[in-house]
Amino acid sequence: MAKIPEMTKHRGFPSGLTGTQWQFTIRRANPKVTVLGQWPRHLSRDQTVALADTAFMHSLWHYFGAEPFERGNLDGERLSRLLGREVIPAERTFDPASYQAMLRINESLARKNFPQAFEDVLEV
Repeated sequence: MAKIPEMTKHRGFPSGLTGTQWQFTIRRANPKVTVLGQWPRHLSRDQTVALADTAFMHSLWHYFGAEPFERGNLDGERLSRLLGREVIPAERTFDPASYQAMLRINESLARKNFPQAFEDVLEV
């Protein structure tokens, strides 16, 4: 059986967007870690996709702020939708397949693309 990797759990971070299928965190580490990549964002008829991205960015900003943070139990799919743009590696030795990978928010671009995410309260 494969060894389960260590994974930091961000206690108090929202688990997802209530009333939708979109999750922000995972419950337990997986031996086959979801590799982070820069996924394209396409316009979708499902408005909850864009709302989930905004709510996730809001949660990241209000939980971590401008400080670097560990990937930990943050959902790989949701991070991949922001990676390389609003969320960037915080270290030169970035490993996209590690729960210990350090990331940070590219504040200037995130504020431009998700201005609502930086408000104190996000209306959903």
